[in-house]
Amino acid sequence: MAAAIWRYRGDAEEERPAALVRFSNGQLRRCEAVRFAEYRSRDAAHPQRRRRRILVSETDRLSYVGNNFGSGVLKCNSLCRYFVGVLDKDSGQMEVYNAEIFNMQPLLSDNLIPDDTRDYQTKSYREKVDLCIEAFGTSKQKRALNSRRMNAVGNDVLNTAVVKAAANIIDAKGVTGLIQDAAHDDVQNISVFLPPCNEDADKPENVYKFEDILSPAEYEALRVPAAVFVNITPEEITKKTEDKSHCSFVLEELKFLPADEKSRDHKARCLWFLDILIKFSYLKVIKKKHPMGPECPHIISKKLMKNFSSLTYNNGSVQNLISASMKAKITAYVIALALHINNFQTDLTVLQNDMKLQESRMMDIAKAMRLKISKAKGLPGLESDQNHKLGTLSLPLPVQKASRNQRKRKKMN
Repeated sequence: MAAAIWRYRGDAEEERPAALVRFSNGQLRRCEAVRFAEYRSRDAAHPQRRRRRILVSETDRLSYVGNNFGSGVLKCNSLCRYFVGVLDKDSGQMEVYNAEIFNMQPLLSDNLIPDDTRDYQTKSYREKVDLCIEAFGTSKQKRALNSRRMNAVGNDVLNTAVVKAAANIIDAKGVTGLIQDAAHDDVQNISVFLPPCNEDADKPENVYKFEDILSPAEYEALRVPAAVFVNITPEEITKKTEDKSHCSFVLEELKFLPADEKSRDHKARCLWFLDILIKFSYLKVIKKKHPMGPECPHIISKKLMKNFSSLTYNNGSVQNLISASMKAKITAYVIALALHINNFQTDLTVLQNDMKLQESRMMDIAKAMRLKISKAKGLPGLESDQNHKLGTLSLPLPVQKASRNQRKRKKMN
C-alpha cells in the first residue's frame, strides 16, 4: 500500500481557518439542502478582533448561527488545535489546514448576537428580582409588579410635570411676581370651588341660581326620598333630634315647614339634599358604589361622586376621597342651598358645627361667597348663650378684600 504524503498549509486563507460545523439540535443529513454564509470582523486595529467570525446557515425550516467569540463560544477551540486534511487521490498527497469548530444553534429571534450581560450585572438586586418575577413569577406576583411599575411611572410623570410647570411659572412671572401672588388671601383659592356666581344679578336669588345647585332632573329625583320630610310629624322630629339622625340645621328647619303643599315639598327636597351633602362630607375614602345608601337616587349619587369627590391612585387602584378642597366645595354649596331655604340669610355657626369646621375656615368661605357677616343670638335651643354669625346675601355684593390682618395674627401666634 502506497504511503500518503501530507503537507501542512496553515490557514486556508489569511487568518481564516477552515470552518467545521456541528448542529446542536441534530445531525445534518443532506449537505446540499443547507446554505452557508460567513461574516468577518473589519476591525484591523485589534489583532484578536480580526479573527472574529460569525457563521450563518439556512435551511427550509430553520436558520442557524455560530461564532468563535463571546460567552457562548466553545472552549475546545482555545484548549485544543483542530486540523482538517484534504487528500488528493491522484497524487496521494494530503494538505492539512488549521480548523475551528462552530457550534450551530437554531436562531429563534432576530438577534444574531448573544445578549450582553454587562447591563444585567449593573442592575440592582430589586431589578434582578423583578426580571425573575416577570419571567417565572405567579400571576399574583406579576400583577403586583405591574401595579408597582405603574405607580412609579405615575410618580415620575407627576414630578416631571410639576418641575416643568414650576420652571415655566418662574420664567414667566419672576420671583417678584410669585411673591406678590403668594401674598393673596386663601379666599382666591376657595373661589375656585364656589357655585357659579352671577355678579350682575338684579335679585339675590339670581346670584347663586338654584338650577346651578340642583338641576331639574336631580330636583325631580328628590321627590320620593324627600316625602319622609313632607309628611313628618312633631313627634318624629323630636325622636330624630334625640337620635341625632340628621344635622342640627335640618332638624331645626323641619319644625318650620310651610303649610302650602308646593312650598312644603320644595323645602323638604332642599333639606333632604342638604342633609345628604353634609353626611357625604364626613366620608374620607369612598369604598362603596352607593356610599349614601340605597334610598339615595342614582342621579344624586352620581352627582356626589362626580362633583364633590377627588380621584386618587392608591395601592394599584383608583379611589374617590373627600379632600380638603372638596370639603370646602361642599361647604359652599351647603351655604348656597341654605340661603335659598332661609330667604338668603342663614346661621353660619349652625352650619359650621354641622360641617365640623373651624370658624375661620367657615368665615373664609362665606366671605369668598360675598356674604355680609353679622352677629346674632343663636336659634332657640341651639347654644342660645353663644353669639352666632349670620351670613346675608344682599345686593350690591361687597367687594372681596384680602384678610392681611388675619394672616399677621397667625404669624404672631
